[in-house]
Amino acid sequence: MVATVDISPREAEVLELVGDHLSNAEIAARLFISVRTAESHVSALLRKLDVPDRRALAARAAAGRRAAGASQPVPVLPAPLTSFVGRAGERAELNELIEKHRQVTAVGPGGVGKTRLALAVAADAAGAFADGAWFVDLVPVTDPGMVADAVAGALGLGEQPGRGMAESVAAALADRHALLVLDNCEQVRDGVALFLERLLAACPRVTALTTSRARLMVPFERVYAVPPLSLSDDGESDAVALFKERAPAIGWPLDPPLHEHIRSICERLDGMALAIELAAARYPTLGLDGLTAALSHPLRTLAGGSRADDRHRSVRAAVDWSHALLEPADRELLRRVSVFVAPFTATAAAEVAGAEEGLAADGLARLAEQSLLVVRASGGATEYRALETIRQYGVERLAESGELADTRTRHLRWCLARAADLAAATGADWRPRFDGAADDLRSALAWAADRPERRADAHDLARRLAELAFTRNLVGESQQRYEQAAALAGDPAGAAAMLRHAAAVAGCRMHGDDMYRLHRAAADAARRAGDAARAAADLATAATAVYRFAGTFVRTPSPDETRALIREARDHAGDDPAACAAVALAEAASVADAFGADLDPHDEAVAETLARAGTAVELAHRTGVPSAESAALDALAAVQSWVGDAFATAATARRRVTLLSSARTSPAVTHELVQALGEAAQTGIGVGDLPDARRWAGRLADHPSLAEVGHRATSWQLVAGALAGDAESVLTGAVRFLDAWRRSGSPVWPDLEPAVAAVAMIHGLRGDRDARHEWDTILERFGTSPNRVHGYGAVFDAMLLLHDGRAAEALERLAPEPGDVWRWVTWIWLHWYVALRAEATVLAGGPDARDRLAGARKLTAGDPVAGAMVERAEALLDGDPERLLATADTFDAAGCHYQSARTLLLAGGSHAARGATALKALGLAPMTVR
Repeated sequence: MVATVDISPREAEVLELVGDHLSNAEIAARLFISVRTAESHVSALLRKLDVPDRRALAARAAAGRRAAGASQPVPVLPAPLTSFVGRAGERAELNELIEKHRQVTAVGPGGVGKTRLALAVAADAAGAFADGAWFVDLVPVTDPGMVADAVAGALGLGEQPGRGMAESVAAALADRHALLVLDNCEQVRDGVALFLERLLAACPRVTALTTSRARLMVPFERVYAVPPLSLSDDGESDAVALFKERAPAIGWPLDPPLHEHIRSICERLDGMALAIELAAARYPTLGLDGLTAALSHPLRTLAGGSRADDRHRSVRAAVDWSHALLEPADRELLRRVSVFVAPFTATAAAEVAGAEEGLAADGLARLAEQSLLVVRASGGATEYRALETIRQYGVERLAESGELADTRTRHLRWCLARAADLAAATGADWRPRFDGAADDLRSALAWAADRPERRADAHDLARRLAELAFTRNLVGESQQRYEQAAALAGDPAGAAAMLRHAAAVAGCRMHGDDMYRLHRAAADAARRAGDAARAAADLATAATAVYRFAGTFVRTPSPDETRALIREARDHAGDDPAACAAVALAEAASVADAFGADLDPHDEAVAETLARAGTAVELAHRTGVPSAESAALDALAAVQSWVGDAFATAATARRRVTLLSSARTSPAVTHELVQALGEAAQTGIGVGDLPDARRWAGRLADHPSLAEVGHRATSWQLVAGALAGDAESVLTGAVRFLDAWRRSGSPVWPDLEPAVAAVAMIHGLRGDRDARHEWDTILERFGTSPNRVHGYGAVFDAMLLLHDGRAAEALERLAPEPGDVWRWVTWIWLHWYVALRAEATVLAGGPDARDRLAGARKLTAGDPVAGAMVERAEALLDGDPERLLATADTFDAAGCHYQSARTLLLAGGSHAARGATALKALGLAPMTVR
């Protein structure tokens, strides 16, 4: 049991949030700690509770709640403000259905009690699902395409690079055993149907319970018609019990006549839960006689229709007479605040209703007293919200009064002001502030976008929402809103600007096809604006995206198509600096791509390619646009790496990071910076600069845009830490990596391979065979790439073989001549490869050791780690203990403490004991020296 384990109060908080299935980044944000601190706490909990992975840790947290006798619903289910009354039979029936069927829809008219019943059933069933029950309120969602975003928000998920939000949710839930409750599906029924059809096919252990006024018509669906509350004469009916529970001032047993009076009122209301609650709220002021008289008044809404329609009418009747009993000012306030789709404050209500704040606050309180609004305290403020049925009623009344356009306009202006405030805001409370306002921003945008007279405001709001969504890491929505802003722009130049932003966001999403499409669309818009030079730049940028980000395309444009774009861009660039820079970059990228793996560093074309890349950098620098210069530097680095100039490549990568770090944040800068940080970490490893490599990798791991993709964020951090021999940091980072990797659907991206191999090697150095086997098994899923055979795979395998004293096997693993495999090792592994190969040759007694040492010394000159490895190998061959021991200090200064400890062990004698102690301090197993 959790209670018997010695865990700190902070660890207990972290454990609770792991049980809520929050990521490390989300835990860090919730507790106001760094991501690394959250990772450390999770790692400590895994060790203290002796569980193998994060999923088991979440299960342990749930078990701890149950052991403590917790009767509360799973925390992701909203806590009802009032008790749930009756419906024992319906709860049992619905529970049985979700046990047997993958997707159950509770259908019924508005006000029958679908939501409360679904919440009660979810709370009952949560313990049967290992990963709990999750509630998604779809009331604020008006766009069927945003259903997946709403689900992701409720689950605390972000969009995975290269996937849409629906795919990201499916990937995260692929191996989860969970109950998903989607409430109020009717207004986005088609979107829910499409989402669930795909989700349930991809997630075999997920069950969906939905509420709707009509069935969803999906293949898995089982429909449960939610009946009105029982009105039977046998004992106290559910309807009567609900009335008595909700009616204030009833604190005594009812005598039979009074009981019958209540039953007749409930019968008049057809047992509809919402109508009964509204009637009960009126009891203290009207009494039972007054309620009966009000319901007996001939309302047009009670006339005619089927029984199902009568149930709708009974709710409408209840709302009608509650509305009729309000003071005129309160009626006006109710209908005007109905435009809010999310909870709102009295200040917001006053602004949108066009009233004084004090009067609005009084009116809201009276409406809450009559159960027409729900009131709650949130973040030190009092917030109000209308139930969906009442909100729809209010909007109808607003339209009937002729006030809809004016009220919507005030709501739109309020949303524009909130968006501007959020754009200027900072601090830990930014995220909940955005989340609280986002649904109203979307609702106001949906209304304004369809009205020509509000086009300018709609454009402004779409642009603001795109920027805010990007900051919130809702990158899919950000791209959508930028495209919407482009469609709403008042001129083609404005549309082109929005399309460029959308293309940059698509790059952050790793959607190459969208990048290409949007840059071409921006070129079309620029042409319509009469800006031929800007159109040329857009065409060239589209072509460059094909070369730079080919791996993110589903359908890569043909070489002929891409070359045609470059020719067209060249023809129309003129002498415009930005256009010329974009064309130069596209040409440099196309030449490098044409050579590809066949590029010979001694080929005459290399000089031409380097010159083209240098020209692109120079021209881009003149534009003063950091993202454009970064792209040109990336092309230059690519050519430098293929040439084999590791130090120049590393310098260019550092230059990119420096450039972008001082640039104003934007989608384009973010896209470039994330790539540049990864490149800087890689090239730092390649030249033996482990401290800087780990620093760049740490910045990448902490970048906000990668909070939801910890596997991508931490991959180079794991590699650099493993090469340094820092087992503790690798094991801690591996927890975040593996959790995020599994949550994202276990993608087999080539960039992740070295990280998996690095963790496997560390487990090998620790002597943990089971853990190493687990990570080797993961690595097998990536297949056998040339980089695994000759690059990172050869390096990590050789390091482990040498640690185990198997020099001959290490030499065999590194048998290919560097010149034969340079294309696969030049990028970052060449120095490590040749240094390890030289050392293995010496330790294995190879006859050509001298020659290999000489070649290795030349190749690794200037690399502190690889150079020291070659120096150590030569000292071993020469039997020079002084030179040998000197390398230990060199390794320590270079941040490679594992190789320092290895040096001491290779030195033998009294030094070996110090080396063994150093290895133990690093968390590694003893080394075998032969």
